[in-house]
Amino acid sequence: MSSKQPVAIVFDTFGSVVDWRSSLIAELTVFGAARGVSADWTALVDAWRAAYHPSMDRVRKGEQPWTTLDTLHRASLDQLVAEFGIKGLSEADLVHINLGWHRLKPWADSVAGLTRLKSRFIIGPLSNGNVALLLNMAKNAGIPWDMIFGSDLFQHFKPDPETYLGVATMLNVAPGQVMMAAAHNNDLARARKYGLMTAFFPRPQEYGPHQKRDYAADQDWDVVATDIEDMASKLGV
Repeated sequence: MSSKQPVAIVFDTFGSVVDWRSSLIAELTVFGAARGVSADWTALVDAWRAAYHPSMDRVRKGEQPWTTLDTLHRASLDQLVAEFGIKGLSEADLVHINLGWHRLKPWADSVAGLTRLKSRFIIGPLSNGNVALLLNMAKNAGIPWDMIFGSDLFQHFKPDPETYLGVATMLNVAPGQVMMAAAHNNDLARARKYGLMTAFFPRPQEYGPHQKRDYAADQDWDVVATDIEDMASKLGV
């Protein structure tokens, strides 16, 4: 581990800080039962997440203008509801389901670990989520961010350099004073490419039975931890 300490630590959020898959499946199962709407909610959630990167790539490649993740999620949801043949959902239902991303639950160590890190470092999400999504998520889950680096602040999605470097610009620090923390090696590889420090912790249950990678660090990241609490310990907090 590097002995150098960052000024700020920014976190990937979906999968790294919050458990998107279990949260959405649990909520939709209860919601469907209450509304009398039957569907394979697990398959819907997995398909919804599978649409995440392709939808952002269309924006990143200029095939459609800047669009928030909330709006991209809704377009994907509408398409999947039709594909899955789910009947009986009103517009209000669809709005509620789409806002499920705002209500994701944190992993068991996230809030305690982040609270420890906040005592010494500036902390915030660096996520493809938009500010409203990330802010509502934090309020709902008790996540103690200092600042929310939503993609709409930069009008770019990761892994565009404008996101990683934009954090340093906003905080008036050098890129090397910012640490990117994530459960995804590819996110850290991009952050390192642009001069940020890096921290990895695995989330082997993120994709449930569909997990294929990120069980362990695949580079010598500045910090390699078992979870966010362990990361705080390794940074001496």
